[in-house]
Amino acid sequence: MPNVDLYNLEHKKVGSLSLSDEVFGVEPNAAVVWEVVKAQMARRRRGTAATKTRGAVSGTGKKPYGQKHTGRARQGTMRAPHHRKGGVAFGPHPRSYAYQVPRKVRRLALRSVLSQQAREGRLVVVDDFRLPQVKTKVLAQILSKFGLERGLLVDAAENLNLKKSARNLASFLFRRVEAINLIELMRYGTLMISKQGVEKLEEGLRS
Repeated sequence: MPNVDLYNLEHKKVGSLSLSDEVFGVEPNAAVVWEVVKAQMARRRRGTAATKTRGAVSGTGKKPYGQKHTGRARQGTMRAPHHRKGGVAFGPHPRSYAYQVPRKVRRLALRSVLSQQAREGRLVVVDDFRLPQVKTKVLAQILSKFGLERGLLVDAAENLNLKKSARNLASFLFRRVEAINLIELMRYGTLMISKQGVEKLEEGLRS
């Protein structure tokens, strides 16, 4: 069972915390992480690419010339794909690229990334993440004491003071435990989470 040091917001060690092997001690599965990231990126695609078919382009529908006795290939319309200003054959049309990944796979991907972060020392646990007021400067000083330049800040509940204080820090993002996103977890690199957040995270990710 992995253990991590427990700190207060002054970066003073106040104890240690035993982490669940089911969540923070699994063998990372890169293939599963890739599959879930791919699905999340696909869901973000706008899917607005569009082309006009022969039925949508402007132009006459009249047969350009007679069927016979011209010596030319027969044509029924000038809007066919092989004509100039004709429609596009097999072009893209607006669609949704989203697809579902099974819940067990999504959870395994999160556990894989969390285990990797814990193993590499990129998991910081604080006993309490409550700030006395909304103050970006105060939060920046706290993060500086931990030597963090980038990270995902997570608490068990809606911590408004922390959320508003982090809004103006481009390299940090606040999320509730329920809103943790695999892409953001990987993008920000380091996870700074409250003790209550760890407990809630373990409760939700146990298989």
